[in-house]
Amino acid sequence: MLGMILALEGLVGLGACIGAAVAAIGAGIGIGKIGASAMEAIARQPESTGDIRSNMIVIAALVEGVALFAVIVCILSLFL
Repeated sequence: MLGMILALEGLVGLGACIGAAVAAIGAGIGIGKIGASAMEAIARQPESTGDIRSNMIVIAALVEGVALFAVIVCILSLFL
């Protein structure tokens, strides 16, 4: 019985680590797409560089916030 409980605790830790990794990878992919789209938009309309850049920064911050929230939830699930 004790061995089974310890095995399940190990699986919980593994799941939390995988969840945090997926959240970080997803955020990296999302920010990469945001940057690529912003550069393409700036190349098409250079006169609107300031607006595009400010919108890109706001969206990237939101993506990072969601990723940080996901990592925190994974860490909390590991210790609770």
